[in-house]
Amino acid sequence: MPTLVRSTVPVGSLAVQPQPTLRAGDGVLLRPWTLGDAQAVMDAYQDGEIQRWHVQRADSVAEAGEWIAGWQGGWAAETGAHWAVVDSDTDVLLARAALKEMKLADGTADVAYWTVPAARGKYVCPRAVEAMTSWAFDVAGFHRLDLEHAMGNTASCRVAEKTGFALEGVRRSAWLQTDGRHDVHVHARLRSER
Repeated sequence: MPTLVRSTVPVGSLAVQPQPTLRAGDGVLLRPWTLGDAQAVMDAYQDGEIQRWHVQRADSVAEAGEWIAGWQGGWAAETGAHWAVVDSDTDVLLARAALKEMKLADGTADVAYWTVPAARGKYVCPRAVEAMTSWAFDVAGFHRLDLEHAMGNTASCRVAEKTGFALEGVRRSAWLQTDGRHDVHVHARLRSER
């Protein structure tokens, strides 16, 4: 069935090129995931806070490797862009930043992130989200990025606020976490707000 509107982000425009590496300042780099990151991903998902808010854990390096392969495949399929956030000198994993549920026709995507315990409180995640957002708007051509988090996740809310994602509302009892249902803050940022 033909569409009556032109795609906001041209289909095929991302997959024809390698996923970029992005600089986030002060020694922070966003680079595509490699299978060699599987141990660091497994270690990150042993953290209680990451498990609490992302509702999963990795039980083996092989399982973490499968996740990474899926993240890599998202770029080729133009459905997601997932980055390892690393120290630019040591390549030690600091965080994850991702654009999930990319819809090129609408020019929308969902922002996701986490930070390993050793990197928390060092402004790593806001810098990573800002670098990813700048790329999404200025290079890829997205129109809107959505960012949702459980209302109890105040650290995630601070990242949204620091990176200019306006609070648009609350989705009541929207997410099932290990401790029950949670209301969800809905934030968003538009390309016109750059």
